Amino acid sequence: MRLPPLAALTALALAATPAAAQQCGGDFGAFVANLEAEAVARGHAPDTVRGFFSGVSQDPAVIRADRSQGVFQLDFTTFARRLISEQRLQTGQAKAREHAAVFDRIEAEYGISRGVLLAFWAFETDYGSFQGDYNTLNALVTLAHDCRRPELFRPQIFAALELHARGDFDPRTTTGAWAGEIGMVQMLPEDILENGVDGDGDGKVSLKTSPADALMSGAKMISALGWRAGEPWMQEVVLPETLDWARTGLDHEMPASEWQAAGVRARSGEILRPDLPASVLVPQGRHGPAFLVYPNYKVYFDWNKSFVYVLTAAYFATRLEGAPVFDAGNPDPGLSGEQMMRLQEKLVARGHDVGAVDGILGEKTREAVQKVQIEFGMPADSWPTPELLARL
Repeated sequence: MRLPPLAALTALALAATPAAAQQCGGDFGAFVANLEAEAVARGHAPDTVRGFFSGVSQDPAVIRADRSQGVFQLDFTTFARRLISEQRLQTGQAKAREHAAVFDRIEAEYGISRGVLLAFWAFETDYGSFQGDYNTLNALVTLAHDCRRPELFRPQIFAALELHARGDFDPRTTTGAWAGEIGMVQMLPEDILENGVDGDGDGKVSLKTSPADALMSGAKMISALGWRAGEPWMQEVVLPETLDWARTGLDHEMPASEWQAAGVRARSGEILRPDLPASVLVPQGRHGPAFLVYPNYKVYFDWNKSFVYVLTAAYFATRLEGAPVFDAGNPDPGLSGEQMMRLQEKLVARGHDVGAVDGILGEKTREAVQKVQIEFGMPADSWPTPELLARL
């Protein structure tokens, strides 16, 4: 890519306010030139900016990865069984013992139970064994240029530039996930700037090579997202047949003691915190697995927006701390990805907000399904079935 001369770059910088910036799309070279100009306007030296962006290119593999996330169309039981293996469980328990001192610090400083970080560590990079081989700068610029979510990825470019100015990011050699996350627990550049912790005391924040740095940084980020120290996040429960299913779902909350009074009981042990607000989740309807989730569960959605990923990560965290394998029950048949898209189209036509029509049963689609089930006089458990699709 041909870069503009310094004089032109400086002139562009004078006009590169956020309002005037090319937010996404268009000619890629012009887009990068605009990023360079904005970087200079933010106070970075032109030579630094030139070196940072030199050689940046679009990565078609990043776009393909962004477009092909069909795994999130799986139901919870299938998804969880795919991600949670006996080997991952045993490795996690071994890592808990190996890094016990780090997890003790995390629990003391942030009030976050070790299973939470272990589950993220497992799912994001298989405990650091595969952290992604996409060039991070190319990935961020490619996704910022793409017009699906520029508001998420564009700021990450300037955060990466700040890390570069500190000597903590090499635009040529820094690699990670296709979405620009770096290190063992996969953090975006902004999150590294705000929450990076030197956990091993060597004077550097090395999220790719130091488990202590990665885990402490991840814990600080989770804490900053609103984690309530020392509180649970979820537990498996058994539900009575007489439960009012219209009260289930993340958008319905009441004290756990009231769920107890309604007949909800812990599958093992006792209800953890009867005093806390809680929601009942039935990810595959009233005949499938069931969980009681507490306020900390919602923090997971600031890490990952996928309903099925969040539920699986939260459950695996409990499993790493000794919870039994969940009871899959005998759920009613669900919908294929194509059927789910048809369902979403019909829900949108009825005025419901389902987010993207993508064949994924996310939280907005679940809420819309529940409203239609109530309207049709069906058990309102948010689980779309072929019968519901036919009625729509």
